[in-house]
Amino acid sequence: MIKLSFEKSRSIERSRNIGIAAFAFLILLGAFQSAIAQNEDEELRVDSSIVLLNASITDGGGRHVSGLRQPQFHVFEDGVEQPIEYFSAELTPFAAAILLDTSGSMEERVSMARAAAIRFLDRLRESDSAAIYRFDSKVEIVQPFSNSRDLTPAAFDLKADGMTRMNDAVYEAAVALSNRPEKRRAIIVLSDGQDTMSGRSMDKVLKSALAADILIYTVDMSPVGNSKRAQNQAALKQLAEKSGGTFIDTPGGAAMRDAFEKIANELGTQYTIGYSPLNTKKDGKWRRIELRVAKPGLSIRTRQGYTAEKK
Repeated sequence: MIKLSFEKSRSIERSRNIGIAAFAFLILLGAFQSAIAQNEDEELRVDSSIVLLNASITDGGGRHVSGLRQPQFHVFEDGVEQPIEYFSAELTPFAAAILLDTSGSMEERVSMARAAAIRFLDRLRESDSAAIYRFDSKVEIVQPFSNSRDLTPAAFDLKADGMTRMNDAVYEAAVALSNRPEKRRAIIVLSDGQDTMSGRSMDKVLKSALAADILIYTVDMSPVGNSKRAQNQAALKQLAEKSGGTFIDTPGGAAMRDAFEKIANELGTQYTIGYSPLNTKKDGKWRRIELRVAKPGLSIRTRQGYTAEKK
């Protein structure tokens, strides 16, 4: 009888411990979900009444078109032409953040991404500035903003491991760039596109980048033959196309290094146009932007719009 009571007592104790553990798990899960929700609500806001457009203008052969003047440019917001208040052409300083994916899925391609970053730094002018970030299960700055053409020793010790926080990395770079004095700003992402851990959605990240007038260039690092390659590319393409940047699909090697050299050259020779929106409502709605140039046969690439501030 005593033995049965003892076994029953142990059973009750085990049940109680399981219940406490389950309750603790639910509390932790709720805290984790709350943190994600908080990140989702967090959005970079830049207090500015001027909308800036950084535009790349090319001819039919893909060559940069120089010599265009302000009267040749016309900006439309939701179909309404806007008065241009700021115009800059050609050699204007830029700031760029290079984001290197060092998650476990990038194990065989980290050195390739690093080589491309070196090629980009080689094209920096004295007035330009660039920073290097890494992202996997965490986001970490490897090299602060500077005009140095050399990588720090830490960049050569990068190892692939962990999950992927691509969206969070883009957001952190956008925050850093929003505080830069340069009017031309860019984020360059080298990744296989498999975001598996970010607390921020693609939509939130894009809004933050657009608020800070940032172009996003994305480079697909996923191996050919990967069953999820098309899906991964879709995320990278969305970041690039909606911000006015470029998506690059290259097998690596010389083609990738050349692509990075082209990005650096493009950032230094864009046209920057600024205007104060005639629509001053702070309603948080999307404003569609169209840039036109009074010269036929040209291709114009810039961001598609922005989200208005909300009271």
